[in-house]
Amino acid sequence: MLFLIPKSLHRAMLPIAHRLRSLWWGWHKPRIRGVSILAFNAAGEVLLVRHSYGRDVWSFPGGGCGKNEKPLDAAKREFAEELHCSAENWQDLGVLKENLHGARVSSHIFRAELAGEPQPDKREIVEARCFPLDALPKGVSRRVRPRLEMLP
Repeated sequence: MLFLIPKSLHRAMLPIAHRLRSLWWGWHKPRIRGVSILAFNAAGEVLLVRHSYGRDVWSFPGGGCGKNEKPLDAAKREFAEELHCSAENWQDLGVLKENLHGARVSSHIFRAELAGEPQPDKREIVEARCFPLDALPKGVSRRVRPRLEMLP
């Protein structure tokens, strides 16, 4: 249903929703399952994205995992929704236990190969670019390094 809202309005509402969600998580401290995707292009560069809400940092695409949703299905769904692109050769790298705004998060980490050119949805994701692993941009999220360390 959110696709019915104009992109500019949706993008303007996300920072408010993000702040409210952060406050709720800090108070309620729920257990959450999430996914992160380390997607690589043919040149071996990793895809990073910038969100329209929260801190202005580069991070990996991903999101929440529905109650009865398998983590791999959630990763593929999030990737397609946010980047209008698919990926192939998915590999499960494991699970990171993290704290996010007070929520206890089990982040399922996947590696995949890009199968197309990422096109940010301009709602949640405002920019998507591939970077060499040895030349990541300034302003990467503190969550990037632990995920990269999971690569074989």
